[in-house]
Amino acid sequence: MRPLLLLAPLGWLLLAETKGDAKPEDNLLVLTVATKETEGFRRFKRSAQFFNYKIKALGLGEDWHGEKEASAGGGLKVRLLKKALEKHADKENLVILFTDSYDVVFASGPRELLKKFRQARSQVVFSAEELIYPDRRLEAKYPVVSDGKRFLGSGGFIGYAPNLSKLVAEWEGQDSDSDQLFYTRIFLDPEKREQINITLDHRCRIFQNLDGALDEVVLKFEMGQVRARNLAYDTLPVLIHGNGPTKLQLNYLANYIPRFWTFETGCAVCDEGLRSLKGIGDEALPTVLVGVFIEQPTPFLSLFFQRLLRLHYPRKRMRLFIHNHEQHHKAQVEQFLAEHGGEYQSMKLVGPEVRVANADARNMGADLCRQDRGCTYYFSVDADVALTEPKTLRLLIEQNKNVIAPLMTRHGRLWSNFWGALSADGYYARSEDYVDIVQGRRVGVWNVPYISNIYLIKGSALRAELQQTDLFHHRKLDPDMSFCANVRQQDVFMFLTNRHAFGHLLSLDSYQTTHLHNDLWEVFSNPEDWKEKYIHENYTKALAGKLVETPCPDVYWFPIFTETACDELVEEMEHYGQWSLGDNKDNRIQGGYENVPTIDIHMNQISFEREWHKFLVEYIAPMTEKLYPGYYTRAQFDLAFVVRYKPDEQPSLMPHHDASTFTINIALNRVGVDYEGGGCRFLRYNCSIRAPRKGWTLMHPGRLTHYHEGLPTTKGTRYIAVSFVDP
Repeated sequence: MRPLLLLAPLGWLLLAETKGDAKPEDNLLVLTVATKETEGFRRFKRSAQFFNYKIKALGLGEDWHGEKEASAGGGLKVRLLKKALEKHADKENLVILFTDSYDVVFASGPRELLKKFRQARSQVVFSAEELIYPDRRLEAKYPVVSDGKRFLGSGGFIGYAPNLSKLVAEWEGQDSDSDQLFYTRIFLDPEKREQINITLDHRCRIFQNLDGALDEVVLKFEMGQVRARNLAYDTLPVLIHGNGPTKLQLNYLANYIPRFWTFETGCAVCDEGLRSLKGIGDEALPTVLVGVFIEQPTPFLSLFFQRLLRLHYPRKRMRLFIHNHEQHHKAQVEQFLAEHGGEYQSMKLVGPEVRVANADARNMGADLCRQDRGCTYYFSVDADVALTEPKTLRLLIEQNKNVIAPLMTRHGRLWSNFWGALSADGYYARSEDYVDIVQGRRVGVWNVPYISNIYLIKGSALRAELQQTDLFHHRKLDPDMSFCANVRQQDVFMFLTNRHAFGHLLSLDSYQTTHLHNDLWEVFSNPEDWKEKYIHENYTKALAGKLVETPCPDVYWFPIFTETACDELVEEMEHYGQWSLGDNKDNRIQGGYENVPTIDIHMNQISFEREWHKFLVEYIAPMTEKLYPGYYTRAQFDLAFVVRYKPDEQPSLMPHHDASTFTINIALNRVGVDYEGGGCRFLRYNCSIRAPRKGWTLMHPGRLTHYHEGLPTTKGTRYIAVSFVDP
């Protein structure tokens, strides 16, 4: 039968077991050693339960005295196994699988495991490795193999109970001794090897050790199944072991194996172990310490605070810790706290005058939660996070992970707040699934090696596994990488969820701080946030034709700017202050002569013409093409400016044609509040617009048909933004 099995298609093994028909095998027992219940151990148990393995964990609660790695191993494992086998030594038909657990997952069930074990035709089968450990001097003593891996790996082996009893019978070592060396010496003794009947799983049919084999192992998706395939031997191992420095690769594989994520079903385990907040009153919700970090000049800080206030979580269950490193933002932060700080359970501000370093400030925030038993969660958020989903905090809490981050990406880029893999030197490497996760083609909750910018940590984790008070220093790494390295070092998993659209990251690369209102210049770098802050909330209705008025023939009127946009543009011009004199001589324009002069400031005087053109292209051009069918504009302009009308300065404007194909005229303040009078009259139609709405624009043809004048401003100051488009 063995030749027939070798010729059988790989799909046969995949179909051999599915969840539901795989019952525990009475003649198979899985033994493992775990001195504490880590997240890795819980993952191991979950994969075992998926296939209905019978598992017994040895050593829970014992102190680890082995190698420096936190994973159970060394002499302790042999001692515990020897003791456990005492009651099984005479059970000739009992097959025992002994395996590590913290860094192991099952990829298939008991029937396939037993079939492959029996096909090996040995009484004990050890996993095999490419690398020899711990004594390279023993290499020459190993039997030569023509095909497959040559060296023994102690992280997994399977055999009949009497044979395993013989295997460990001679153990008299210390817990700190090497189990690998102990088993290696037995295997290299030809007499003992034959007596116990030991072989190695050379072709990785049962065990896949990842160390030294990362290039050999890929995910295999087929018919709702996920397996790890060894490309070198074309095998489908039953157990995957992330031994040595390959634990992050195991984390990647275990996001899918065994059938935790498939293309057919998506994420099969994302709803396991949730902590539901439904039906819990505000007063009973977990207390959350929110750490806000402003570490460099950051655009749209006002929007950041607005979004923080929009979180669907009672502020009386939130405590606030803010580290502001930037003098540039001092006034904004203090204004926010003055207006809203009292709404939170407590607040603490560390400002730029204190000069606390980034890593130290982050340690302070985490430690505030760690030291307070009432702090259930620590929610760290950097100021460059645009948190647009108000339910984010609730969604993260409900996912019930020790450490979890919501996916954030930069607009139009693959840049995100997580890494799917690490390079050999600990920096960024792109995992196979990175792009699919970022672009939402694979949705789930992912175990990843690096997160930043925004994450939620359980207070209980800060008081246990992550109790070290210096989480944000590690060698010479930046604070974010230090944090992740320290978390990984404690065998705590970091998860990333992309199950919802949580928001995005701001681009800080080209942020200017030389203007009064610097966010106005961010239309290229952060277009989504620029739109939210500066484009009228009803613009999309106007674009759909639902909010466009026609006060005069071929004159259209629709909302375009927010109140903030109007105010900041006016304030920016007044801050610049170099208004023209309103006479015909004007050196700013070609020829130096203005036929119809106004008191104004051109957009190019404040270095805003490029941004203004982007605004015209993105928001005015689509309206033009909708309102004037058949006309297509590139939104070119020679003149774009803000005009100021005052009764004692220039109250009105003489009748004229504009030097444009069409003109936009945006009202920047309010008639009846900021000024009286004003407006625009189209002489040919004897049609006037006397009550311009703040943030709304008039759009009308320039040359030939729409001869018009500016009506007198009788009180106050009127501001309008004008563009002569397609001159």
